[in-house]
Amino acid sequence: MAAAGRARVAHLLRQLQSAACQCPTHSHTYTQAPGLSPSGKTTDYAFEMAVSNIRYGAGVTKEVGMDLQNMGAKNVCLMTDKNLSRLPPVEVVMNSLVKSGINFQVYDNVRVEPTDTSFMEAIEFAKKGAFDAYVAVGGSSTIDTCKAANLYASSPHSDFLDYVNAPIGKGKPVSVPLKPLIAVPTTSGTGSETTGVAIFDYEHMKVKTGIASRAIKPTLGLVDPLHTLHMPDRVVANSGFDVLCHALESYTALPYHLRSPCPSNPITRPAYQGSNPISDIWAIHALKIVSKYMKRAVRNPEDLEARSNMHLASAFAGIGFGNAGVHLCHGMSYPISGLVKTYKAKDYNVDHPLVPHGLSVVLTAPAVFTFTAQVDPERHLETAKILGADISTARDQDAGLVLADTLRKFLFDLNVDDGLAAIGYSKADIPALVKGTLPQERVTKLAPRPQSEEDLSALFEASMKLY
Repeated sequence: MAAAGRARVAHLLRQLQSAACQCPTHSHTYTQAPGLSPSGKTTDYAFEMAVSNIRYGAGVTKEVGMDLQNMGAKNVCLMTDKNLSRLPPVEVVMNSLVKSGINFQVYDNVRVEPTDTSFMEAIEFAKKGAFDAYVAVGGSSTIDTCKAANLYASSPHSDFLDYVNAPIGKGKPVSVPLKPLIAVPTTSGTGSETTGVAIFDYEHMKVKTGIASRAIKPTLGLVDPLHTLHMPDRVVANSGFDVLCHALESYTALPYHLRSPCPSNPITRPAYQGSNPISDIWAIHALKIVSKYMKRAVRNPEDLEARSNMHLASAFAGIGFGNAGVHLCHGMSYPISGLVKTYKAKDYNVDHPLVPHGLSVVLTAPAVFTFTAQVDPERHLETAKILGADISTARDQDAGLVLADTLRKFLFDLNVDDGLAAIGYSKADIPALVKGTLPQERVTKLAPRPQSEEDLSALFEASMKLY
């Protein structure tokens, strides 16, 4: 790592840290009467856990036909992408459907990193097909596309923006019944098989946004570690970084009882509610698995133990963040992906420029957790220790830099691009990146420390170079 570059970034991050808000309102250790904040604004007093049924085991995919038979499905939509349509995971699913006598149609036009246009193409297919069940085989792009198709085919008169997160869309609660959806994840990253979230690029604004509702979560996730053996090392790495940040962000998010407003009706309580005691357990356990197995999973495609554990970690972190939420790493990642110029990630067989989601998330992590650490140094030091840091002599005021240095070493060991500059961005792009982050209030407001436009600019600048 270049000493001069490291010193420059460390100086900027210390400036961010010294400005950290330590007021009681933004401290995890602050307690209050349920439902009332010091400012008099109503905050939430409860959290809700919602998760798909999960079945785990090597070879469990072959049961999908029997599951659909048990559900009484007669006309099934099988969604995947062009690459996966020729690979064993889809073959296993189709064989199972045929064996169980399930009538199905294949939609293999899912776009890697989907857009509103690709969502709407899938929605149109679903509407015409009049399906009574769905199977999604792939990574988050496929599973999220299938969630959207199921939602809008079940609510055919809704405008596309009706369910899209505010302020980009109307963020209406979902009250219509959806069809059963079985998700078969083939990557170990998003945990989309467990969550009620579907993410896409909104092309008009060149930012990522999504739909978030417990109603769209899959009925069942079939977590089959055999599918992870086909993944190239960069796909494993970038998927794993998503797991890493899901765990870190959900564990350090604003506590649920400090989030406002308090819903007037349970249906309006958001899927992302803030850190809570149940999500904390899943996040910490996922982080321990990442620390132990991720490097092995990346470096050895035949290491079934490591890849199996990372497949589980993805689901564990999904349960955690699917209810607690994520914050700044994800909020800032959406314009990083959406404004991509020419960068094409290694090992991704796509015909368009692409910053993989996990990479776009993790590149800002050292800066972000330095920024948030003063609010709850204990949690930041705890996660640094899990990732291998010696915190025996660390002081609370050092928590952000300790975690940031631990993350940088982790990324350096896995040959991650050296910051945003290495994937095509420069300081001149910072205003556009900030502008793209501002609409991501669904996640940025869950950061334990509020941020100004100037703060976001400094965070992007600190992320231009990592080492």
